[in-house]
Amino acid sequence: MVESERYIDGKTTSEIRYFINSLTPDAKIFANAVRKHWAIENQLHWVLDVSFREDESRVRRDNAPENFGVFRHVAINALRNEKTCKKGIKAKRFKATLQPDYAQKVPNGIF
Repeated sequence: MVESERYIDGKTTSEIRYFINSLTPDAKIFANAVRKHWAIENQLHWVLDVSFREDESRVRRDNAPENFGVFRHVAINALRNEKTCKKGIKAKRFKATLQPDYAQKVPNGIF
């Protein structure tokens, strides 16, 4: 069980979350695992939802969902590795579709 509190604009909200795991009963190890889980959620899944609108994808047949997932992950990694443009993934992706010269700067030339 994790009880967390957030302080935003002078308001406090609390939440209790339950986890099933096989970790040794050590609070530091458990807290680190919970933080890493949320880091993945915030750094990857949120980007997939916002930049690629993955939750709205209608791809459902055969291996297509897994294949498109691989392409999305490759695109995110390539766009993150492109350092000349100081924008977010969604803006970099849009820029790469409009400017072929910029698309060539993206590693692996995936665009």
